[in-house]
Amino acid sequence: MKLKRLFDAAIAHGVSVDPRGKAKVRKELKKVSAAYEDLKDDAKKRFDTERLTNPYSDSRILYGGDDADVRGALVGIDMDVGEILLADRLRERGGRVDLIWAHHPKGAGVARLGDVMAMQADILSGFGVPINAAQGLLEPRIKEVERRVLPGNHMRAVDAAKLLGIPMICTHTPADNCVADYLQKIFNRKKPDTVGDVLDVLRSIPEYEEAERDSMGLKIVAGSAKRAAGRVFVDMTGGTSGSEKAFETLANTSDIGTIVGMHIPEKHREEAEKHHISVVIAGHMASDTLGMNLLIDGVEKAGKTKLSVIECSGFRRHKRKG
Repeated sequence: MKLKRLFDAAIAHGVSVDPRGKAKVRKELKKVSAAYEDLKDDAKKRFDTERLTNPYSDSRILYGGDDADVRGALVGIDMDVGEILLADRLRERGGRVDLIWAHHPKGAGVARLGDVMAMQADILSGFGVPINAAQGLLEPRIKEVERRVLPGNHMRAVDAAKLLGIPMICTHTPADNCVADYLQKIFNRKKPDTVGDVLDVLRSIPEYEEAERDSMGLKIVAGSAKRAAGRVFVDMTGGTSGSEKAFETLANTSDIGTIVGMHIPEKHREEAEKHHISVVIAGHMASDTLGMNLLIDGVEKAGKTKLSVIECSGFRRHKRKG
């Protein structure tokens, strides 16, 4: 596949499983286009025009020409300078590395991480939280994340890829959408009775089974295995952790009994415990791996091709049929 076609297929697949729904995503893109048209010429020159067609500011072609041929990719969760050098070394030894494919954002992708967090309000709204309350809860947290990423040296890995002439992309929210959609559909269908049953459902998935073998398994961090699960909310997309105050609102306005996530800050965990919401941590690397596997499956299907994937940086390839 050509690099641009591969990347566009990844974005399109992320939109197809976006928890907000395709119509909402298209509506948001129209808002961005309208805002762009209202800008003065000098402001338009500074505008990131990728935002007109790509709803995920944490996912970008970081380096490489649109027509670059991609048959093989080095795929990993965190792709830093060490992994860039590894890609070059593998190429020297005859490995097919046409692309460095990162999950976690780099370069411009991480610099605008806060932008994608706004989608969390719509996700919470879908579980019963009034949209105005959800937006109000998120606004301070989004600003906090924006301030946190400001001083970062975001271009280190991208600069290394450029110097070595290896194309590089990151696909954060599209992959997170995949895992959230996949797991939410499973829990909606299976309706586990207890929190322990939630763990059993996750253990039936290869990525989580493998993580447990590597001692990076599942953990109940709020609640207990015998507690009733209630409605399960898979909270795995939208940039990074939202506001800890959302747990009180969820407890008061929804029937959510259990949250399944990748990770949780301690103050968030304490709020969940306080409001009697069980929390299952499925594992960060395992969940990101599942999302990337589903995304790569979708890209291969869209391109009617098969990519040669070299695993690294916590990623393990598991293909799915259909």
